[in-house]
Amino acid sequence: MSAQWLAIALLPGLLAWAAIAGLRRSPWAARLGDEPNERSLHAKVRPRVGGLGVMLGALAVSGWFTQGSLGVVLLAAAGLTFVSALDDLRSLPVSVRLGAHFAAGAVAVYALEAGLAIHGAAAWTWALAALSVLAIAWMTNLFNFMDGSDGLAGGMAVIGFSAYGAAALAGDAVSVAVVSFATASASLGFLLHNFAPARVFMGDAGSIPLGFLAGALGVAGFAAGAWPPWFPALVFSPFIVDATFTVVRRLRRREPVWRAHRSHYYQRLILAGWTHRRLALWAYVLMLAAAASALAGRAQGPMLQCGIISAWAAAYGLMLVAIERRLPPAGIDDRGSLERSVG
Repeated sequence: MSAQWLAIALLPGLLAWAAIAGLRRSPWAARLGDEPNERSLHAKVRPRVGGLGVMLGALAVSGWFTQGSLGVVLLAAAGLTFVSALDDLRSLPVSVRLGAHFAAGAVAVYALEAGLAIHGAAAWTWALAALSVLAIAWMTNLFNFMDGSDGLAGGMAVIGFSAYGAAALAGDAVSVAVVSFATASASLGFLLHNFAPARVFMGDAGSIPLGFLAGALGVAGFAAGAWPPWFPALVFSPFIVDATFTVVRRLRRREPVWRAHRSHYYQRLILAGWTHRRLALWAYVLMLAAAASALAGRAQGPMLQCGIISAWAAAYGLMLVAIERRLPPAGIDDRGSLERSVG
């Protein structure tokens, strides 16, 4: 391993770990404390400073080795970190947050537009770009939705971005690999503070830009020809499936999807008696399996790829049915919180 790749693998994690350790003992820890409420899964105040350390490590190191269109993507991620940190401090309006998410997605797609045009006829370029912006905005939000249990979002980031990095290297998309591995390393530095029992939380300043990078790098890898369009979706499918089906269920019940709640499948498992550690470990198994199968199928023929995707669709369907049958229903009262309380 060259000195450059060694720095990319180690420095982000060390920076993130050290920055979070310092922030935990700073006045910011109190200002960014996450107070338990009726929608929380934790019982004690935890500082939401982890995301600041993650983005410091990821953006500082990957920015040093990256330029061009991915440099623009990193600037958009930095902008989202700033906006989301303000949201952690004083709770910004939904319109401001969503506007920032879509704006960052549009900036990323515009920067990657030349690569996107290669993979579609000229007549479809705008449709592909619009779909990419929507996908990035959704990934930005769903990662935030899924950041609610010790070690869950950090583990998904380590595994997901590591899979991106491995596939990007194999596909000669070196810049995508650099940003992916740097983000995975920084996420590991955070996970050392966040694995159950968590000492810090990520906060929106971490989950929002991480979700954005998951979506934007997924588009960048496709634009560079490193992977097919289904690859990022399968890598991050544990989060995508839970968040998407939960939102669909809430929409069918005419519940406000922007309001905080505890009806995600992972939250229902915690409320049913699973510990945060048990949930995280089983989630890691699922994440690793999804990432490994995506890596294995990336360069295979269409028939095998369709088989992998179909097998995962069936597996997720069985998992969701099993949870629905074995756990109490996700009943919501008029305030948008679960009727059950944390045990």
